[in-house]
Amino acid sequence: MEAQATMQTADSGRPAGPDRGLAGDPLPLDALDHAILRALHREPRAVFSDIAAATGVHERTVARRLERMTATGEVRFTASLVPERLGEGVIAELAVRCAPGRLHETALALARRPDTRSVEVATGSLDAFAEVTAPTPEHLLAAIDGSIGRMDGVVGVHSAIVLQLLLTANDWAPYDDEPTPIRRLVAEGAPLPAPITIDDLDRELVRLLQDDARISTTRLARELNVGETTARRRLGRLLSAHVLHLRLHAEPSFLGYPVEARLRLTVAPRHLDAVLRRLAGEPAVRHLVITTGSSNLLGYSSHRSPADFETFVRRGLADVDGIVDLETALLLRHYKRAWIPTAGPR
Repeated sequence: MEAQATMQTADSGRPAGPDRGLAGDPLPLDALDHAILRALHREPRAVFSDIAAATGVHERTVARRLERMTATGEVRFTASLVPERLGEGVIAELAVRCAPGRLHETALALARRPDTRSVEVATGSLDAFAEVTAPTPEHLLAAIDGSIGRMDGVVGVHSAIVLQLLLTANDWAPYDDEPTPIRRLVAEGAPLPAPITIDDLDRELVRLLQDDARISTTRLARELNVGETTARRRLGRLLSAHVLHLRLHAEPSFLGYPVEARLRLTVAPRHLDAVLRRLAGEPAVRHLVITTGSSNLLGYSSHRSPADFETFVRRGLADVDGIVDLETALLLRHYKRAWIPTAGPR
């Protein structure tokens, strides 16, 4: 393939190297970029020939466009097991209270930890919010009262255990009106898929996908020393059980949704199911969990503008029966998302 720095896309005339403006912001996507991302959002492992057929351009054009977007780091392909859906370990949502002037460095330190899946800061109090995974409650307590609680600049830690994972970023579909299977189940109040048992071969398959989520089935089978049918069947089982997240990962702002919100709700227990169905029916909601604590529901949403967010709150959340209290905050900066650090030193 031609050198990234000098290659020009024949269909747009734009540089196909790192597409960033003078301020360092990514240049806007055009219709073809969005069409390619739409196809890959639906099927992250789709081959170039299938994407070309779906978008009506040549395979080489698809390859160039995708190479340009991945070269900037704005688009990645990720693979990870979902411990909540495997019934493994303990997941906690932490609000780490920071001393004035220590918020940024504390968030960076949290993002460097291997046990944090996401870290962000938002409007409101001086808290760094982190999603932490631990094998046992004892390990979680050791982290909260030990390595995290003793960090310079930390003045307090509030924890809430995730009791049930409902929606994730995999269920946020900005390109599709049709809800994902999991979103449909939650919106209908139907049971989620039961956890499945996985073995060492499954875990090795996931490890290979973490290194290269678009690795071919042929190579996947060769690396696992199994037949292609076995590799394909194993992968299909993990995906259909929703214990493997294999997805195109792109910052919402890159896709045209620069406003992200953190929602903390206190819901009366007898209204919880109805509120969950209502929230699952809102396409803007991209993450939803039930937690311990008086505020028993945590969610995240993505929007095109502050006005869209205000409309979402007023239309989707105001006056909903059972919501006793609602706390909203706009995210100011991500430090880690889906295990991937996203912010460096300031």
